[in-house]
Amino acid sequence: MATVTRVQDQSAFVLHRYDWSESSLILEVWTRDHGRIAVVAKGAKKPSSQFRPILLPLQALNIAWRGDSEVRTLRAAQWVGGYVMPTGEALLTGLYLNELLLRMLARDDAHPTLFDIYAQAIQALATRDGQTVNLALVARCFELFVLRELGVLPDLAVEGASLSPVEAKALYTLHPEMGLLAVHAMDAGSQTLSGAQWQVIQQAVQGNEACTAQQAWQQAMSACTGLSAKLRGQLRLLLQSHSGVRVFKTRQMWLDVNAMGSQSLGAVASPVGVLAL
Repeated sequence: MATVTRVQDQSAFVLHRYDWSESSLILEVWTRDHGRIAVVAKGAKKPSSQFRPILLPLQALNIAWRGDSEVRTLRAAQWVGGYVMPTGEALLTGLYLNELLLRMLARDDAHPTLFDIYAQAIQALATRDGQTVNLALVARCFELFVLRELGVLPDLAVEGASLSPVEAKALYTLHPEMGLLAVHAMDAGSQTLSGAQWQVIQQAVQGNEACTAQQAWQQAMSACTGLSAKLRGQLRLLLQSHSGVRVFKTRQMWLDVNAMGSQSLGAVASPVGVLAL
């Protein structure tokens, strides 16, 4: 008789949830060691369920499940704690990060390094120290790490057409298929970066084995500071090219909310927030 797989003590985040019957939920869960999986949380919608207040997006969990089918059965879930749920524009930015993972990652394909980076990004979105969180910066840095992890981020230290090292003072733009392309100063648009800036970003997101996730995240945030607006359109084209998605649902929601006024999310619109997605 075949043994049913049982997995215990897995660090995880809920990426998305769907109603399943009157009392249960199907969850898209991202785990550190098993990648993205689907689980059914039976009875999770019942007022008495221990799952009801726990199975929320953008919250660090420890879970257990059983089963070998496409949809496993959730057996236990505990809130790890450490930070509170992001709100307002930060919440919508976090949901955008979740959609990136849903669109870009295959099922049952573990990415522990990216998982740890994601935890850093969510922690940044949950900041409650009274300072404004640069949502655009968080989104751009995470996009870079996703592209790097999947092996589709071009080498940002070389010019794509000639494969020669970039020149520090020359200007370049990122093409989704050809990588960095040199741009004449007279033709430079708002999205060009210097070779030196691209090199700093390359070094930050590539990192090294000795770096912790926290160190890698901080290096990337530092490298991209002040460049979010220039990176947004270029990274969006790259993500569209590799995901097959023209417009991410959370981005469309973001545009709709901004059109109506950000008070729909219980937040005041800000220059930082508007650039995020």
